[in-house]
Amino acid sequence: MDVGLVRDIGSKALLAGAGALLLYWTISAVKLVLSARGINPLIKQFFTQVASGQIDGAYLLTTKNYRSHVNRQQFIRFLAGLQLNKYRNLKSGRPRLQEDQVILTVKLKTDDKDELPLDFTFSKIDEAWRIDRIQKPTAA
Repeated sequence: MDVGLVRDIGSKALLAGAGALLLYWTISAVKLVLSARGINPLIKQFFTQVASGQIDGAYLLTTKNYRSHVNRQQFIRFLAGLQLNKYRNLKSGRPRLQEDQVILTVKLKTDDKDELPLDFTFSKIDEAWRIDRIQKPTAA
């Protein structure tokens, strides 16, 4: 075989592979963004209710599965242990898909630049997102 022909075929195969990878990445990104719509308003509603003392309202934003594992008193103790009143700013990270759930790391920040990361897991119940888990991320 001619070396030029092999090089030409290799270049085309490499370009085709890169194009397929880019297409897959683009489709995945669009799918993630479309599937995660509605999560940011839910997070805002959750923290607004907690900040205004409407703990029962925030608790009802969780799934039945969450409420079956975490009762209201445990939920209140968990929130109290986070000391949320010292945080002033909220920044959400990039959502991650895991099966039919979306995981989002939210970072709460103080004026002194202290951070509290929380992993929220969301499940879609009857076309509406609900919080299925809240936890502090484990150190890697």
